[in-house]
Amino acid sequence: MPQPEGNWLDGARRLDEKVLAAIYDAFSRALFCYAYRLLGDREAAEDIVAETFHRFLRSIGAGGGPNEHLKAYLYRIAHNLIVDHFRRRPPIELNLDWENITSHDLSEDPVKEIDHSLEQAKVRQVLWKLTPDQRQVVVLKYFEGLSNDEISEILGKPVGAVKSLQHRALNALRRMFTPAEA
Repeated sequence: MPQPEGNWLDGARRLDEKVLAAIYDAFSRALFCYAYRLLGDREAAEDIVAETFHRFLRSIGAGGGPNEHLKAYLYRIAHNLIVDHFRRRPPIELNLDWENITSHDLSEDPVKEIDHSLEQAKVRQVLWKLTPDQRQVVVLKYFEGLSNDEISEILGKPVGAVKSLQHRALNALRRMFTPAEA
């Protein structure tokens, strides 16, 4: 991050367009990846990111928002929006149809691209077998690279609960990937 979060928050409170653009540039991609990994839907993930920044701006404009930990604050908004999304709709079933697999340009190495797409789909399907809390902890910890303290702040759970969810999720994943003994 080129500028400390505290300076960004000061600029954001002044509604400085350059600072707001820098905040968006710094966090939008990671928030999109987080939402997409949990939702499996590009359009829904884009909507989550847009609404996250809308709520951040509305809060800052009203004199609220975070005093520190901007990253955790933005992830917390996205987390709440994702939870709301799941409350409104049941989780989608991921289908491995060829139309979805060819989402990227296959001209360079189609076999490698298809293998990569199939692997991503398998990982998503396995993640869907975890509980929603376990899934979020795994995505935040291992895909987003956040610390247990940051995850605790985002999910609004004690660090011990985050560690417990992480442990249960890893055990569940281990069971899913361990071949059944004959």
